[in-house]
Amino acid sequence: MPKRLFVKNSEGPQRDVILRVCQEAVKQGVQIQRVSKQTLDKMCGGKVHQGLCLQASPLGFITEERPIRSHEGKNHMALWLVLDGVQDPMNLGAILRSAYFLGVDRIASSIHNSCPLTPTVSKASAGVMEVMEVFGYSNLKDMIKVKAEEGWQVVGTVGLEECSPESTVMPCSDFRMSRPTLLLMGGEGDGLSPELRQMCDVLLTVPPRRNLHPGVESLNVSVATGILLHSLLSTRTGS
Repeated sequence: MPKRLFVKNSEGPQRDVILRVCQEAVKQGVQIQRVSKQTLDKMCGGKVHQGLCLQASPLGFITEERPIRSHEGKNHMALWLVLDGVQDPMNLGAILRSAYFLGVDRIASSIHNSCPLTPTVSKASAGVMEVMEVFGYSNLKDMIKVKAEEGWQVVGTVGLEECSPESTVMPCSDFRMSRPTLLLMGGEGDGLSPELRQMCDVLLTVPPRRNLHPGVESLNVSVATGILLHSLLSTRTGS
């Protein structure tokens, strides 16, 4: 919840934009306080700002299950994005931004060994963290098991370097959504945990378009997530 808006004195060329923000703050009942540039710089920890700093109560993962919304009902082919151990706040923010833009119905994250919802995540998400709920689970395995028993398809993801003759991996462009789906994305470095990988009905990968040099065979997790989400949601009925 927003509490106080700090505004830099002498806004300069951004005056009109800052004025509109202040007007909205007044509508929302948020107190406005003028401060010097030095004070605002200190409040922002020396990071880049646009002459504004909002003091607000912290956001956290939603840990209580909520009723499925109407657009996620029986006639809707829902897609939930499940994040397993994403630790970098910039990656998490970028993933939230892509998920919101592309039409993901819910984002679920492991609580342990994952990045919390911080101001850095919010900035990297371009504010999406403030408008899209992020559900946190202490045990992703239990949640996935419940959804699988309800008929959802569990789709895992692996990098090219993780493919092996023992596992069946499909290029993401060949996959078609046919029922409500969980898309599981692993964290940086280790990828999807073995216990969650075993729960998957199918494993997908993003194939490269060229021969790759050793050491650069993988994509950043946020980039890979965006590609996979677009690929899957493009096949969803009615999309």
